Amino acid sequence: MRIISGRLRGRKLLPIRGNAVRPTSDRVREAIFNIIGRNIAEARVLDLFAGTGAMGIEALSRDARSAIFIDNRKASVAAVRKNLEHLGLTERSRVVLWDIDRNLNCLTPHEPDIHLVFMDPPYHKNLIGPALFHLRQRRILAPGALVVVEHAASEPLPEQLSGYDLSDQRKYGKTLVSFLNYAMNAPNKS
Repeated sequence: MRIISGRLRGRKLLPIRGNAVRPTSDRVREAIFNIIGRNIAEARVLDLFAGTGAMGIEALSRDARSAIFIDNRKASVAAVRKNLEHLGLTERSRVVLWDIDRNLNCLTPHEPDIHLVFMDPPYHKNLIGPALFHLRQRRILAPGALVVVEHAASEPLPEQLSGYDLSDQRKYGKTLVSFLNYAMNAPNKS
């Protein structure tokens, strides 16, 4: 796996051993960043279910202001930290070991507003709805923030997207990428 564009273009990311993590392919990652290109510069990024950190690191390479990486696996958190150190990105990032399915209380309401969220939960585990709910409940998203959800094409988004508007969807093989805009005036109740 490598960084596709930006000032770190071509640099390799250290992988996670085993089959527990399904990294976003270079082709899908490139397509996502081509679609959201204008939303990256100076953005504060949140990479949920971070895996190797490829999405957040790609954003940092393309001039995102900062990134927070969250995953519930120690191996993933260790890989993200190694990748950030290897690429000299530790000062613009924070890595958190946390169970996103439980809540997102690791993010305080005092965090700077997040502009861009990448969410790539394990497929077919029913984690999209709870993660979107917890994200909205923490009140850390900037008005109009973009949430990019990578999920199996056979695993639809929850029917109730309270607080989010679906703006686009793209299919890449068995993967579906959904682009959601945070609707700041939506009620913060389930």
